[in-house]
Amino acid sequence: MTGVYERALGEAAADLHPKVRDRYSLTPNDGTVCVGRGEMDITRGTLVLPALYAMTTQNMLFPEAGEDVPFSVTTVAYTTEGGHEAMTTRRAFDFGDTTRLFDSLTVWDAEAERLLDFLGTHGRIASELHPRVEDGALVVAGGRQWARLGNRYVPLPRPLAADVEVRDRYDEDDDRYHVTATVENDLVGHMLGYRGTFTQDQTAGDGTPDELRIVRGLDRLPPR
Repeated sequence: MTGVYERALGEAAADLHPKVRDRYSLTPNDGTVCVGRGEMDITRGTLVLPALYAMTTQNMLFPEAGEDVPFSVTTVAYTTEGGHEAMTTRRAFDFGDTTRLFDSLTVWDAEAERLLDFLGTHGRIASELHPRVEDGALVVAGGRQWARLGNRYVPLPRPLAADVEVRDRYDEDDDRYHVTATVENDLVGHMLGYRGTFTQDQTAGDGTPDELRIVRGLDRLPPR
């Protein structure tokens, strides 16, 4: 079977480090749940603090920052109610007095042969994803973005859109995954970023827990 990122990468998936490919090759039928644990250094901009606070209610971005923040990431693949292959990623950042979640659902649009990301608990923001391989690492950049209103998609104008890049690699010297993520905006500059390392375990699951089916009702996908 082929995971959603492997479908998007095509033959280039073979150039991923085996550990990275293993992490992103989950399929709806394999019943595997991946859980990574480590620490992250987190930065955030100051001009967007009100927006970051508002996004916490949707399990999207957040206003806290810090060093060596305990972190976990859970990934599981399943088929959505609309019949699309998908993978949930739930990131949890433990700031001591509060834990912030950052959820996303990555969907393979087989008809358009593209990868889409739906951010937050209800997938209010949708984005095209453009993955590539660099020196065995998976690098993912965001593309066109929409506000999702039920089954309607409203394109986000450039000033409201975010430039997102995530880089995920495996280092054999310390046997850990290394991830760097940045979220920038043309108007306000730096919004959020995190960088750190983690280890990962895989366990056999018994179906996808309801709390990880973060987006419901994806009958329609964004326009091409």
